[in-house]
Amino acid sequence: MQSQKVNSTNLDSTNLDSKSLDSKNLDSKNVFVKKEDEKILVIKRDVLFGEKVISGLEKVDFNYYQNLIEDKKEFLWRSQMEIDPNYKQIIPYLIFNFEDKYFLMQRQSKASEVRLQNLYSLGIGGHIREEDLSGSDISAWAKREFLEEVEYSGDLKVEPIGILNDDSNDVGKVHVGFVYLLKGDSQDIKVKSELKSGNLLTLQELSEYYENMENWTKFVFDFLKK
Repeated sequence: MQSQKVNSTNLDSTNLDSKSLDSKNLDSKNVFVKKEDEKILVIKRDVLFGEKVISGLEKVDFNYYQNLIEDKKEFLWRSQMEIDPNYKQIIPYLIFNFEDKYFLMQRQSKASEVRLQNLYSLGIGGHIREEDLSGSDISAWAKREFLEEVEYSGDLKVEPIGILNDDSNDVGKVHVGFVYLLKGDSQDIKVKSELKSGNLLTLQELSEYYENMENWTKFVFDFLKK
C-alpha cells in the first residue's frame, strides 16, 4: 500500500487453548480507570481472524481488514469488552519517526489503562467511538488522535505497517492494533499532559528501555530492527 500524504499476508496459525481465552481468567476489576463508560469499536475475534490468527506484528492488506471491520463492526461497552476475549477492540497504534529517531513516551502512573501504567510506549492510539468514524475511516481518525495526544508542528506521511496481535497477556487478548508509521519532517514534538514524558531516540538508544516497554512496543521495536 502506498504512502499517504497528510497535511494538518503472511498469517501464522496459532492454536489457542480455550481456557486461555476464557473471560473468567481475566481480572474484571481495575482494568481501566474512567469516570464514565463508553461504547467502543469492536469486532468478533473469530470474524477478524477466522482459522488463521495473526501472532505478533504482521504486514497485511489494510484495505481488506478495514473493509471487514466496516462490514462487521460493533460498538459495545468498554467495561465489558475489557474482560471479553471473544471480541477484539480496534486500536490504531501510531509510531512517530523523524530521520533515524522514534518518539518514545512514558505513560502516566494514572493512565486510564491500569495494566499499562508507567510503561514506555512507541505507540500513540486509543479506542474508537462511533462518532469518531463519522465521515472518515480509521486512518483519518488516527491522525486526529495523534494530534490530540502530542504537540507537533510539521507535516506527516502516514504509512501502514501491519496488524499487531498478542494473546500472551490480558491486555493483548482483548485488543488488536492497526500499526501506522507517521514520518515527520520536523523534530518539534512533545507530549501533552496525559503522558509523563517523550523523547526522540535512535533504535540503539531505544534498546536501553526495552525491558520497561509495553508488549506492543516490544513487537514494534523488534520489527523496526529488521
